[in-house]
Amino acid sequence: MSAAVSFARRATLLAGFVFLYAPIVILAVMSFNASRLVSVWGGFSTQWYAALLENEQLLQSAKISLAAALVSATIATLLGLLAAIALARFGGFRTRMLFFGALHAPLVLPEVVLGLALLTCFVALGVGRGFATLVIGHVTLTMCFTTVAILAALRDCDPTLEEAAMDLGAPPAEAFLRVALPQIAPAIVTAYLLAFTLSLDDLVIASFATGPGATTLPMRIYSQVRLGVSPQINAISTLLLGLVAVALGLAAAVSYSRAGRK
Repeated sequence: MSAAVSFARRATLLAGFVFLYAPIVILAVMSFNASRLVSVWGGFSTQWYAALLENEQLLQSAKISLAAALVSATIATLLGLLAAIALARFGGFRTRMLFFGALHAPLVLPEVVLGLALLTCFVALGVGRGFATLVIGHVTLTMCFTTVAILAALRDCDPTLEEAAMDLGAPPAEAFLRVALPQIAPAIVTAYLLAFTLSLDDLVIASFATGPGATTLPMRIYSQVRLGVSPQINAISTLLLGLVAVALGLAAAVSYSRAGRK
């Protein structure tokens, strides 16, 4: 009976992995298809990757996505660090629960609702949509994730070490920078990579927050797929998947090294 149960568990696990990752593998394989028909294998070729260098629209959208991800991840990580410090080091201030709820609201709100709220805010304030509003939207989306990641690491730090540094004459800010910050540095890196990945992949928020001249790569891919899948779309999607996989791998490696030092 135990052998049958073990086989069923492994079969279920295998079926789950196939269900999740088979479409990704098929996409990557078909990006090397020499045929223009994405559903017919015509031999191995890298011509569609070379053709991407001549596709100005996709390249421009890729540059916008990368720039927005880098900027928004930096801002979201800094704001997440400050928010985590406020929650972990400033005790039970009067508006703590309101602050905590506002920070975590994007975690439970549907992205469509969040995107519509941002669009309504931009229209009410008369702000023209473009790269700046795209960054604001992605910061709003990703800041909650960076706060959660950094706050968990900050709560694991021993506050008595900072108190000892202050007893030795260090100001509170210097004590934090010299004692706590090195301990939570891996969590900060992980939070940054997570925010970068979420921004790079986002389609819903970008659809509401951006405007003409600031079309992101996911938006460009979605608009072209509606007219039919081309081999170049498979190629650029595979590159995007590879970049996301590298970012997630680095985040996992940083988290693993942090756990190994404990």
